[in-house]
Amino acid sequence: MVVRRHLPAPYQAFCKGRIVRVPKSPLIRVEGTETVIPCNVTDYDGPSEQNFDWEFSRGTGFVRIVSTWDSLFTSQQYQKRVGSGEIVLRRSSNNAVELLIRSIQPFDQGEYKCITPSTDATVQGNYDATVQVKVIADGLTVSGSKARSSKPRQLSEGDSFELRCSASTTSSEHTHLQVTWELKNGPAWQEILSLTHEGKFQPSPEYEERYLSGDVRLDTVANDIYRLSVSQALPMDEGLYRCLVSEWVKDADSSWQKIQEKNVEVASVVIQQTVLDVLIATSNMSVTERDSLDLTCNITTDRSGIFQAQVTWYFSESPDDTLSDAQVLLSVDRDSVVSDSPLISLSHVDRNSYHLLMRDVGVEDSGYYFCQAAVWVPQHNGSWHKVVEKTSSPVSVVVTALELDYQIVLNASKTPKFSDDPTELECRIMNAQNTEANLRFTVSWYYRMRLRSDAVVTDELLATMDADWTLLVGDKSRERTQNGEIIFSKQAVDTFSLRIQWTSEADRGDYYCVVSAWSWHHNNSWVKSKDVTSMSVSVFWATQDYTLTVEAVKLKPFFVAGHTFEMTCKVSSQNIKTPRYSVLITAEKPLMDQSNPHGTTRIISLNQDSVVRLEDWTDQTRVDGVVLEKVQENEFRYRMYQTQMSDAGLYRCVVTAWSPGGGGMWREAVNGLSNPIQIDFQTSGPVFNVSVHSDNPTVYQGELADLLCIVTIDGVALEPDDMSFDVSWFAVHSFVLDRAPVLLASLDRKGIVTQARRNWSSDVSLERISPMEFRLRVHGSEDQDFGNHYCIVTPWVRSATGVWQRQPEVKSKPIFISVKMDVLNALKYPLLIGIGLATIIGLLSCLIGYCSSRWCCKKEVQETRRERRRLMSMEMD
Repeated sequence: MVVRRHLPAPYQAFCKGRIVRVPKSPLIRVEGTETVIPCNVTDYDGPSEQNFDWEFSRGTGFVRIVSTWDSLFTSQQYQKRVGSGEIVLRRSSNNAVELLIRSIQPFDQGEYKCITPSTDATVQGNYDATVQVKVIADGLTVSGSKARSSKPRQLSEGDSFELRCSASTTSSEHTHLQVTWELKNGPAWQEILSLTHEGKFQPSPEYEERYLSGDVRLDTVANDIYRLSVSQALPMDEGLYRCLVSEWVKDADSSWQKIQEKNVEVASVVIQQTVLDVLIATSNMSVTERDSLDLTCNITTDRSGIFQAQVTWYFSESPDDTLSDAQVLLSVDRDSVVSDSPLISLSHVDRNSYHLLMRDVGVEDSGYYFCQAAVWVPQHNGSWHKVVEKTSSPVSVVVTALELDYQIVLNASKTPKFSDDPTELECRIMNAQNTEANLRFTVSWYYRMRLRSDAVVTDELLATMDADWTLLVGDKSRERTQNGEIIFSKQAVDTFSLRIQWTSEADRGDYYCVVSAWSWHHNNSWVKSKDVTSMSVSVFWATQDYTLTVEAVKLKPFFVAGHTFEMTCKVSSQNIKTPRYSVLITAEKPLMDQSNPHGTTRIISLNQDSVVRLEDWTDQTRVDGVVLEKVQENEFRYRMYQTQMSDAGLYRCVVTAWSPGGGGMWREAVNGLSNPIQIDFQTSGPVFNVSVHSDNPTVYQGELADLLCIVTIDGVALEPDDMSFDVSWFAVHSFVLDRAPVLLASLDRKGIVTQARRNWSSDVSLERISPMEFRLRVHGSEDQDFGNHYCIVTPWVRSATGVWQRQPEVKSKPIFISVKMDVLNALKYPLLIGIGLATIIGLLSCLIGYCSSRWCCKKEVQETRRERRRLMSMEMD
């Protein structure tokens, strides 16, 4: 037994629980129509699928109709209708069902109750809901304007037609009608245009454009008559038309509900398409260049009444081209207005014939011609509608060209014998026949490289002229043409020239020209009619390898230091046109010379224009001590005054031969190197040695580091006034000599000290403490000052003539200086600072605690007075 409780309304308002919903009352339905009453339940406990019971009442008690879970629930008076399927309870979801009455009758009018058995843990909410159903009589009538004829209506494309439908209702309720016209020309009905129950016109997407243009309309005529008007029939309008009328009523929830629907087939319409034939009267034809082309397009149609034809002529180079690819020649519209063209005319011979005439045709007019015709009919709003369009088959037209005859001769007026000589070629037109006033010639120049093998070489385009005589330069010659090295010109009407100002070996090869003839076309453009190629001309000269010989001669076989060294360089060359020479003097110093560890030094040079330049000569005291001059065209002399001991080495002449190049420039031809000339001073003078010493090579940070550079002499003893030294100190900041040395300080022989720039706080000083000792001091040593330290000494010795001679540099062995950190001194100040700060913070904490306890935390404590009584002695009891 299922307990069903219905809670009072106040309790439902404040307690959340099961809710059963049905539509608001009343539901108005038409007799004989299908009626659906939905019911759903929410906010329930238990299984997701809920059961439903339906009951019916006409004002007395409720009668059970149908249930989802109890097959014996139906009362006897509904068993037949439920068993036959006239009344069905169908489930739409787990918590919703629909009561379906297939044909509702007046005796079905009454109150319907939807009940849900409880599956909740506690009873709360409502477990049933009722809805009132009102059944009204069927008062809707729908009919066509006339009885539908078995014979369809025959219409031509573009005609207008009207269809009428009558719809009315005698319903007791306030209902609205919706009228929809539909068309069936396939398996399904297609909506055309509707007048909705809210009084709005609603076209289907397929007819929206025609509705907006006024071709398809729906309006009312007299009482209850709805007319569909189609002003311009199309093939898509063919088919069966019906009028679909639905009756709508507004439910209690203010929503519109369709209560019934009826339709009537009105007419069958057949649209006959317009037949159009388009034909060009002439078959394939051939005409001669400069003659006229005459074509006629004939059109025939079965269209009667008022219509206009539009004709357009097309030209295409291929018979398979579409209209979008074809060229429009001329057209005449439906108002007989012909488009403008100076050399093409279009005339309307009669109603069905259109004549095309092209004058002065050219070879480029060969191709396929076809015409396109369209038939237009007038519409009710004054506009025109195209009912049919067709294109004729193409007609092939071949224009035979007038034979133009001419010959091309290519001559070389200038040929090179050496590199950088000019080359000039002339391309001339000979024996021109059948030429016209509107004919012009252009030229294209080509180059072909000569190969000794049979390999195929592609011809390279040097330059070409278009029909407007605009020069277009190829990639190979673009830069040289812009620089003026290659010149293309038109010397006469029949003569073109190519000039290479300075011919190089890369220009050797075969050259030829191609002369093109251009004819003026009637469409105001030039059209190429013929190309003639000349014979090739070879540009070539025999070449031999350049040779250059350089001989160096020492003029004074014996000399001593302080004297002048002099040598000459004689040059001879072969196979070089008008050469000029540039000379460079080099010296190869001994490997022990520290001034040039790489071995070779560039001293002085003289270029091909006789401009002298000092190269790597760095001796400022002897800036004018070297001279290089040109004695003859092929002879050069080098002098070095006041030679030093450091000048010892091998001296050579490096000569470059130059030949004239393009644009007044010089081109390098070949290089040559002379034999070496040795400068060797035979002397038994002193030998200098250098060493580095330090009493304390290990220092702490901030201490002073002392290093001594000591010079000693072996052999002949010298007076201190007859010698001086250039001293330089270097450091390599690494444990091994794997980094570049850093200059610390230097002291020249005049006593001038130069310090290098430093990036840390330590400082250096350099001083001479004796004639042969030099001391380097590092003040306030830092970590960066560690590494290998050495000195380089350049001795200077005064000769018997009073001339100071520079001796070879001498380098000492390195000494390693290490810098240590003093841990005690490093920690002394941080430790003192920490102890001081800790003492201050401790005293401050004590002071704060004392003040807080003395003034901030003091409280008044009042003791409760107690009576003092002595205990009575037990003996006195």
